[in-house]
Amino acid sequence: MTPGKLYGVGLGPGDPELMTVKAARLIGEAGVIAYHSARHGRSIARSVAAPYLREGQLEEPLVYPVTTETTDHPGGYEGAIADFYELSAKKLAEHLDAGRDVVVLCEGDPFFYGSYMYMHERLSGRYTAEVVPGVTSVSAASSVLGRPLVQRDEVFTVLPGTLPAPELARRLADTESAAVLKLGRTFGSVREAFAEAGKLDDAWYVERATWGEQRVLPLADVDPASVPYFSLALLPSPAYASRVDGAPEPAVATAETTEGGEVVVVGLGPAGPEWLTPEASAELAAADHVVGYGPYVARVPQRAGQQRHPSGNRVEADRAAEALEMAGAGARVAVVSSGDPGVFAMASAVLEQVSAGVGAGVRVRVVPGVTAAQAAAARVGAPLGHDYCVLSLSDRLKPWEIIERRLDAAGAADLVLALYNPASRTRVTQLASAQEVLLRHRSPATPLVVARDVGGPEEDIRVTTLGGLDPSTVDMRCLLIVGSSQTRVEAGPGGAAIVWTPRSYR
Repeated sequence: MTPGKLYGVGLGPGDPELMTVKAARLIGEAGVIAYHSARHGRSIARSVAAPYLREGQLEEPLVYPVTTETTDHPGGYEGAIADFYELSAKKLAEHLDAGRDVVVLCEGDPFFYGSYMYMHERLSGRYTAEVVPGVTSVSAASSVLGRPLVQRDEVFTVLPGTLPAPELARRLADTESAAVLKLGRTFGSVREAFAEAGKLDDAWYVERATWGEQRVLPLADVDPASVPYFSLALLPSPAYASRVDGAPEPAVATAETTEGGEVVVVGLGPAGPEWLTPEASAELAAADHVVGYGPYVARVPQRAGQQRHPSGNRVEADRAAEALEMAGAGARVAVVSSGDPGVFAMASAVLEQVSAGVGAGVRVRVVPGVTAAQAAAARVGAPLGHDYCVLSLSDRLKPWEIIERRLDAAGAADLVLALYNPASRTRVTQLASAQEVLLRHRSPATPLVVARDVGGPEEDIRVTTLGGLDPSTVDMRCLLIVGSSQTRVEAGPGGAAIVWTPRSYR
């Protein structure tokens, strides 16, 4: 017998008239209609599809064993749900094996936090399966609110309300517009996250969008005790809101701006908050805006009302200009860098823009941080204990010929070297070339430290030699310290290598 076909059919947000024509046709043609329900037997999915059902169809309710995360199952809530999905898949497989087509009803879209996806995961490898998309609750909420989600270059983010409030606040602060789903019992922490991100006053609450009993309110006005699971928090397009509500667009500085805000370029140190200086911490807390490379902005503790502007790794000039323009309009802006901002980082990028005439009259200050070289050196002892040189092996902003000439000079001068940006996905030959240059002046036995992700979760410190270095084991997250002729390696407690360079030169 030819097996039946499995369909995951999106029903849309609740109004039966928002179902697609294809979804309605498949529901009417199917031999078996499956739907999730609670123990009381009522199913929201079935109620939405009811106008399209016909007599004689087999119905297969998939009854959830629990409705909260409290259960006496030996595997806990996750174990109970996993067993439920396995049993449900087995029921559907019996119909499919008997040659019956099965339509699994799913509110919204089957692959957008939809319950159908767990059946698809278990059955699509054995049976022909097709997914019919549906209008999502997010689209429905935007429609009933009467405001667009995004426009032009705005970024829209979908978040689950089950995230911890600090993480949710960070992500909300990093986007222009957002939808937060899975409210219900999470509503209190979700509202707290919007407030912490400084966006509570711009957010809306939409409950049961397109249903007869839908409810739309400012998020700040909602009673947490009244919030059901089928609701979401929406942060619509800020550009649209600024035009419709009369709020001012973010001001842009002009060449005539002579006073107002300031830009503070802040060093975060090489990793977590333990590397942050008190001065840097105070400047970050006082800033109206935080600007920087996305992963670095994510390390800054969130403050209520503070706006964050993350960007990519290769737009330093744009980032600096953005900060200066906001400061020119009167804002206090923190531009963040890993390590120290004055070492191959954002301090120079900001001052370059100032020199080019951007943000005229804006005050710029630099707050230092612990450098990657200092952090790496401290992990192994004191290899920078005498004269040393700091070089970047990146040839993105300077030609390799200059780098090679400086390596040769530092090698001849017998300086300890701290090498930044030793390799990347697109720069795979430079480190081997640097090794060859230094071996013209140094013994292959010269101590060499490879420090990766110092202070981070993937920290790895290796002590090897200049001659024994394998360049293929080094990536962009590494910093190298190459010793001088005076640098020593000794065994410390437990056999760990201690690397140090004497203060006197012999």
